[in-house]
Amino acid sequence: MHEKAKDAVASFVAGRTSRRELFGYGAKLGLGAATMGFLLNEAQTTAQAADFDWQYYKGKTVNLLLNKHPYADAIIADLENFKKLTGMDVKYDVFPEDVYFDKITAALSSGSTQYDAFMTGAYQTWQYGPAGWLEDLNEYIKDPKWTNPAYAWDDVLPNLKASTSWSGVPGAALGGEGAKQWAVPLAFELNSITYNKRIFDKAKVEPAKNLPELVEIAAKIQGSGQNVYGIGTRGSRSWATIHPGYLSAFANYGGKDFEVADGKLKAAMNSAAGKEMTALWVDMIKSSGPRNWSTYTWYQVGTDLGAGASGMIYDADVLGYFMNGGDNKEAGNLAFSAFAPNPKGSSPTPNVWIWSLALNSYSSQKGPAWWFVQWATGTEHGLFGAQKMDLVNPVRNKIWQDETFRARIAKSYPGYLEQYAASSPGSKIYFTPQPLFFNLTTEWAASLQRMVAGELPVSEGLDELAANVDNQLKQAGLG
Repeated sequence: MHEKAKDAVASFVAGRTSRRELFGYGAKLGLGAATMGFLLNEAQTTAQAADFDWQYYKGKTVNLLLNKHPYADAIIADLENFKKLTGMDVKYDVFPEDVYFDKITAALSSGSTQYDAFMTGAYQTWQYGPAGWLEDLNEYIKDPKWTNPAYAWDDVLPNLKASTSWSGVPGAALGGEGAKQWAVPLAFELNSITYNKRIFDKAKVEPAKNLPELVEIAAKIQGSGQNVYGIGTRGSRSWATIHPGYLSAFANYGGKDFEVADGKLKAAMNSAAGKEMTALWVDMIKSSGPRNWSTYTWYQVGTDLGAGASGMIYDADVLGYFMNGGDNKEAGNLAFSAFAPNPKGSSPTPNVWIWSLALNSYSSQKGPAWWFVQWATGTEHGLFGAQKMDLVNPVRNKIWQDETFRARIAKSYPGYLEQYAASSPGSKIYFTPQPLFFNLTTEWAASLQRMVAGELPVSEGLDELAANVDNQLKQAGLG
């Protein structure tokens, strides 16, 4: 029976039959969509090998460092296909995010060859790349001896490619002149509204269209007698508090973290636009945020949403995606909405987080590692992850156009495709790349905590923050 199915899959791969015909034939054979999908993935992986010598490093072993995440789960679930394709073995370590970046930094800073490739965020490459710890992947991508002609680098969303490349010059534009491709995007998160339809219906409210409305609606939910708070956002003393909803709204209001002139940086977070947006944000947290907001990371924000403790979150869309499934109490009740905070704005401007793959410059197995990276970030694995696992958001146009993936999302995640379509064009990293990123954004988060605690007014707080940041830039020779 499977041999007949494999013949049908081969016909599809050759372009002689449609996907609908393929899966219809599988149903006639008594084979479910999951089985047919597995056979299709296997056949497409084999077809890749016809145009590229995937077996060039047969017998080698690639060592990976992975963050504990559904994106890593998708890689691990598909590793047998990589092994069959290449003849290589793969070993990996997986660590939770609260210790993961410490593991990477320790390995790279010591010149360790323990890991050949690893998951990373784009912000981290601003430290790792200029330090000489990463390979410039442009040298691999642009060389046909190194890269499968079917890799289709042009299919990767351009704003994500630019957001993972930088020249290393403080303040220089991401993806600009002289930029090095420090990492290759694997999957990403943009920031929008995820809301609980059940709670919204009881409170008789609709998703907000802008930030002033969001403040009002969060307060209505808080006062609706449902024993829930209005909105979840991050609040811990960390760069990660600034980068999701807060910076997305900040950018939509026209705010900037820095101005750049003559190669020097000057703090700009205390502009009139920045103060207007931050005042609304602080009011919203005070009136409708979680009681222990200053301790909240992405984990607490997501957990409260999934448990029905909050009416909505302004955070990563994939965080809402994960809370809408599994054994979460509110699974099935969550929906998604694009969000343009500025009432004068025309479209969303979400800041993004991009989980990517990078090569350790100290690795003695750069070739095998690159073979793995281009497989893991390629179309076929991306389709497997999007259709069968939770590899969202995909980084390739082709995957977003895939009918199976879109049908899966449309069925169980109301509004997700619509919020993505509205948000994606304006999504990118809105921070200015510079080597003090983590220190300065952590100070920004600390300042925000003081404003929410009522220790200083917003205007005074942002002025004080800008002055402190300028002083640190000057001491580092950057301002």
